[in-house]
Amino acid sequence: MQLTASLAKLAVLIVVAISSSSVFAEEANCKKTVYLTFDTGNMSVAQTVADILNRQKIKATFFLANEKTSRGDFSLDDSWRYYWQDRVREGHHFGSHIYDHVYFVKDGPSGEIFVKPQFGPKAGVTTLYNEAAYCREIRRVEDRFKELTATNIQKIWRAPGGKTSPRSIKMGSQCGYQHFGWSPAGFLGDELSSRSHPNQMLLDKASSQIQDGDITMAHLGIWSRKEPWAPAVLEQLIINLKGRGFCFATLPKQDK
Repeated sequence: MQLTASLAKLAVLIVVAISSSSVFAEEANCKKTVYLTFDTGNMSVAQTVADILNRQKIKATFFLANEKTSRGDFSLDDSWRYYWQDRVREGHHFGSHIYDHVYFVKDGPSGEIFVKPQFGPKAGVTTLYNEAAYCREIRRVEDRFKELTATNIQKIWRAPGGKTSPRSIKMGSQCGYQHFGWSPAGFLGDELSSRSHPNQMLLDKASSQIQDGDITMAHLGIWSRKEPWAPAVLEQLIINLKGRGFCFATLPKQDK
């Protein structure tokens, strides 16, 4: 019985060693870096994305807003507590996508900005925000994430829709958050029409065009796309990029 137990333990150790050595070899061989990032969206493929990242042993950066999900709740509700706690334990990074998914509209007349929240009590209403108000909206994600996970997010943010101005970027910086959009080749297209941009087209484009240092952007679920993107594209894209010598890093970027 003891011999059997010892052999079982030895087998586990061998598997772990082989797995670790393959990861180290992969990291040693990669010559380029890509940053996978995901905005919350409707969360319909959130677990699928997490499973793929775990299977491929890579870390990503998640930009969070309190968005309505495909199951009728919101992505920063208590019902998502364990999902976010699991991602923290796995070592991913997190940034603010502005709590109510607040879209920048245009600069205001006296140092403010016009914005339009997608969710919350002012949803759909164009509102004038000064720096303090905009900072509060960016920071609300961190406050809520800490309630859910007892962990701070990284001091990074992404404007919904990528809509910014130098003034809005400065507001975020003065609030202590660095803004990260995405690279042109890193737009993975999961919100585009399935008819005009089928999954194979999106996979082929990203696999060939992403370059060293690029930041990608997709969602944990999107309302506008009929053909689910993540199950068909994400894992094969990761495999293809590994084959091109990429390793995967989290934001913010570290100085080399």
